[in-house]
Amino acid sequence: MVARKISLGASLLTLGALAAVSACTAALEEESGIQVLPAAEAQAKPKEDRRIEDEIIYFVLPDRFENGDTSNDRGGIDGGRLKDGFDPTDFGFYHGGDLKGLTQRLDYIQGLGMTAIWLTPIFENNPVQGPEGLESSGYHGYWITDFTNVDPHIGTREDFKTFVDAAHARGMKVYMDIITNHTADIIGYRECHDPEVTGGPTFRCDYRYIGDYPWTRRASDGAEINAGFLGDDAVHQTQENFAKLEEATWAYTPFVPEQFEGVKVPEWLNDPIYYHNRGDTDFIDEDSLYGDFAGLDDLNTAHPRVVEGMIDIYKDWITTYNVDGFRIDTAKHVRDEFWQAFAPAILEHADGLGIDHFHMFGEVYVDGQKPQHLARFTTAAGLPTVLDFAFQSSARALIVDGKPGLHMDELYRADVIYKNGAETARQLPTFLGNHDMGRFAGFLRETHPEMSDDELLARVRLANALMFFGRGVPTVYYGDEQGFVSDGGDRLARENMFPSQTDLYNDNDLIATDATTAESNFDTSHPLYLAIKSFADIRTHETALRRGEQITRFAHRENSVFAFSRIDYEAGTEVVVAINAETSEQKINIAVDGRSEVFSVLLGACAVNATAPGSYALRVPALDVVVCKSEFGVE
Repeated sequence: MVARKISLGASLLTLGALAAVSACTAALEEESGIQVLPAAEAQAKPKEDRRIEDEIIYFVLPDRFENGDTSNDRGGIDGGRLKDGFDPTDFGFYHGGDLKGLTQRLDYIQGLGMTAIWLTPIFENNPVQGPEGLESSGYHGYWITDFTNVDPHIGTREDFKTFVDAAHARGMKVYMDIITNHTADIIGYRECHDPEVTGGPTFRCDYRYIGDYPWTRRASDGAEINAGFLGDDAVHQTQENFAKLEEATWAYTPFVPEQFEGVKVPEWLNDPIYYHNRGDTDFIDEDSLYGDFAGLDDLNTAHPRVVEGMIDIYKDWITTYNVDGFRIDTAKHVRDEFWQAFAPAILEHADGLGIDHFHMFGEVYVDGQKPQHLARFTTAAGLPTVLDFAFQSSARALIVDGKPGLHMDELYRADVIYKNGAETARQLPTFLGNHDMGRFAGFLRETHPEMSDDELLARVRLANALMFFGRGVPTVYYGDEQGFVSDGGDRLARENMFPSQTDLYNDNDLIATDATTAESNFDTSHPLYLAIKSFADIRTHETALRRGEQITRFAHRENSVFAFSRIDYEAGTEVVVAINAETSEQKINIAVDGRSEVFSVLLGACAVNATAPGSYALRVPALDVVVCKSEFGVE
């Protein structure tokens, strides 16, 4: 792909489609004679009537979404920003968003067509961590000290209950973001940490390997410490074996600074014996499972007490709040045996409470199109599903990097390697960007700084179409629907939806709007909001686009063109989707089911008749998508 300004005709067509997208439902009814069920109406159905693959997820950081209660901005803590963590001018500190604000904006989220909300961790965090001059706060939720409480910066347990109940009243589901791999950085090591650091121990300690620093060792007096401990291999993960692990000094000498003694809840989490205590990971080999993630205290997930304790913690949240699912942070840094125990226990517990639709998906962060690295967590580890990082990489290759459509076909062909194959693949949450890697629009702008605003808008819209109409569960990162771009990953991609005071956000050039993040950005007429809403309406109405078998129909070897069918054999319908990431119109002939003879329009322009049994001709405008439907019926 050569990035350049789109030809005038193509540009007008794409922008015209965007401008008219609010009338999508009416157009569908007029062109096809089908009455389209709005997403909000579909959500009014009982949650139990929907399957996992029917959902559309909205992923949000409560601290950055809406400030519904300014009285909790400092979390009830006195002493300034390095104590309470609140500084709305700093992109690494709390900004004031909370659960009350999120609840107040449910109309906006549901109006976008979302059926489920995934929140970053809501648990109480260590407010501030980091060495002097590099401090930041736990606004994101991943530095947990109390696993049983809501972080006071974003509200209370009662506020969370109000939010869940309000979402459920609308037929929307709530997915909690949970952590089993680590806690906040509280434990220090005598050999390399300064106990006087205000925010907690954060200095880097090099990882110490098991072969060099075994669990058992000789003391200076010759006594054997942790005598008889057989290691943490799967065959040794028993209460009897771990009872012999009595002293946590196998690699470093762990300690808890006086000001942090007893800060973790439940109480058992305060004992260093339940952590690996081997230093920081660099995510490459053994240390990926045993090392501290950026200094965070790495739990020994082979220890039976840790397994039991984490299961109990998260069972309680399900029991108390009736939540509908978990996104599991840093899943690949946790032992397979842990997931083999945790996943079935949680699913059985949820099912016993009548939540048979419970959705659990792990974060297995992989860089590149590597579905095999994801799939093993549904087989060997036993997790139900994982976030589809391979889809993200493939979509980026097609629409940002101009790679051939063949890459998308290669991705979907690998669906067979997941446990239960395509059935599991249909339940994988798919996404375009997130709070760690950054936003899809940011990838485009970074790769093609010369790209026109019109083309940038068209490509972001096209990427969303690929996500909404392909297999998987579409997951929209908050703010993408308002044209947020981001300057990079991590903190650079965690902008405010409510008026921001952060200069690093407010100087961003947003897509298709003159607004900035210094203003409130809940514009339901934004072209991307309307585009996503229209895609959600189409997907919600068409069973084939949610549950149907996916078949590649056209995967160009050189051009960024990709077409596929979603077929609902039970109902006798085929929906054809053609994605054109080239800057010129593409005319293609694709194979279809031999019974698909007459087509109606779901999006774009579609020929009425097949050109021959099993063949259909499509004209796909530049940087656009066409969606056509045939009803061949069943005998």
